[in-house]
Formats: sequence, structure tokens, C-alpha cells
Amino acid sequence: MEALQHFLPQVWFAILGLFLFLYITLDGFDLGVGILSLTSSSEERRSILMTSLGNVWDANETWLVLMGGALFGAFPLAYATILNALYIPASAMIFGLILRAVAFEFRENSDKKTIWNLAFGVGSFLAALGQGFALGSVFEGIAVDGLGHFTGGMWDWLSWRSIIVALTLIQGYVLIGSTYLIMKTTDELQATHYKTAKLAAITTLVGAVFITVSTPIFYAQARDHLFDLPLLYVFGAIPLVGFGLVGLLLRSLSRKQETAPFVWTILLFLMSFLGLGLIIFPYVIPPSITIYQAAASPSALTFMIIFIGFLIPIMLFYNIYNYIVFRGKVTSLHEE
Repeated sequence: MEALQHFLPQVWFAILGLFLFLYITLDGFDLGVGILSLTSSSEERRSILMTSLGNVWDANETWLVLMGGALFGAFPLAYATILNALYIPASAMIFGLILRAVAFEFRENSDKKTIWNLAFGVGSFLAALGQGFALGSVFEGIAVDGLGHFTGGMWDWLSWRSIIVALTLIQGYVLIGSTYLIMKTTDELQATHYKTAKLAAITTLVGAVFITVSTPIFYAQARDHLFDLPLLYVFGAIPLVGFGLVGLLLRSLSRKQETAPFVWTILLFLMSFLGLGLIIFPYVIPPSITIYQAAASPSALTFMIIFIGFLIPIMLFYNIYNYIVFRGKVTSLHEE
């Protein structure tokens, strides 16, 4: 039983990490396209952007729902404390997701699309901003008492460092959204997103470098964790691999490749995610509460693994099948 109490929380930490990575990657380009729609110069271009998401956007968000349910079941203390601490960013994210969903559906049947176009773009930005501040709180830490209950204020998540993290995440979403549109569009619109992808790659890199350098400077816990052997070698390798991937991404954009930029961007997200996971582990409420303290009972974790074990392959198959069926270019409204 003691071995299970140690092993099962680690398994669920990895499962939640998988759900979060799939959500950030899949809904990331979704939100990025929504943000980019705010800069579209014509209704025809905006319609192409919206059509490129028409058959995939709702499936992308299922990973967020699954992650929330899994966090509630596996780490109920973390679920309660994190939502309490991040009430405003979480509310902004949920409001943004609702707003863009309503705008997407109403826009299809509206003669005057301007208000719904704006609502979709603003909703995408709000959702990304809320997620960015939530990520920033991971670096800031959450104030809790000995029982893991939130003891901070409602604005603890807001600081100049969390603002930089949020803006960097938004740029990352714009980057992956641009590389997705490179695959889905043609001609002048595709050329436009080659440019936005290059710009977003540079701004995302600048933000990521600042976060990487500042984290061990401002946070003693991260500094102690980063410089422990053998993790020091891992943390040293991740930025080097990241710079290499950025170089490959920029080269693929310069060569006007279509699929490679999206692949390199996903790998960049993966490397960043691995680095974040290694910094956080074993804490689920940084910097005080570990996964072992916040975990549900071993019987509950075991039951959930059996249930989730059937659900994950089904959802993955559905997502893959969805992308295969609706692959190809979008050249005009409702045409692929």
C-alpha cells in the first residue's frame, strides 16, 4: 500500500501533464487562429480562418474538460486551492471560451458578422490571457497554510512576471496558429502567415529566454531544484535543444515549407512543457504542497486509471480521425 501511495500520484501527475500538453497544443493553434482573425484585412480572409477551424475546434477543447475532471478526482485539494487562488484568470478563460463558442455558431447565421467576428477574436484572446496568468502563478507560487488551503489575496496572480508569462504564451499561440494556417491556406494569405509565424517565433523566443533566465534568479526553490545533479544536465540540455528547434523552425519558414513549421512548433511546445514539468515536480501546488499530500486515496486513483485507460485511446482515435478526414487546404468559405 505504501508503494501505491508513492507510485499512483506520480502516474496521475504524468497523465495530467499529457492532458495539459494535448490541450495547449491542439487548442493552442485554435486560440492562435482566433487571435489572428482580429488582424484579418477582409471578411473573405476571416471566413477562411474560421472555416479552417470549423470541424476541429470543439474536439480540441475536450482535453480541457477531461483535465479538469481528472484533477478533481486525482488531486481534489489541488483542484479546490488552485481554483480559489486563480478565480479571476479561470473566470476570464471560461468566459472567453464561452464567448468564442457562441460567436462561432452565431456568425454562421448572421447577416452582419462584424460583432461576432470581434467576439470570436476577443474571446480567443481572453481565454489565452487567462491561461497565461494561470501559468504565471506556477512561477509565482500559491500561498497556502499547513493544510493546503489558500491564504493569499484575490490578486496574487497578477505581477509583472506573470504578465510577461501571459504575453509569451499568447505569442506562442499565435506562432502555432500561424504555422497551422500555413498548412491550411494558399497564395497571399499563406504568405501573410509565413510573416506572422516568423515574428511570433522571435517574440516567443525572447519571452521564453527571459522566463528561463529569471526563474532561478527570483525563485529560490526553482534555483535549488535546477542545480541539483543530475537534473542540472537535463535543464542545461533543454534550452540548447530549444534554440536548435527555433533555428529549424525559422529555416523551414524561410524555405516556405508547409508542414515542417507546425511540426517544429509542436516540438518546441513539448520541450518547454518538459522543462516546466521538471521544475514543478513533485509539487502540484507550488511551492508547498506535493502530489503525495494532495492525492486522493489509492483506491480512487486506481479506479480512475482503469476508467481513463479506456477513455484516452478513444479520444486520441477520434482526434486523429477528425484531422485525417478534414485535412487539406481551405481556399474559400466552406470549401476544402
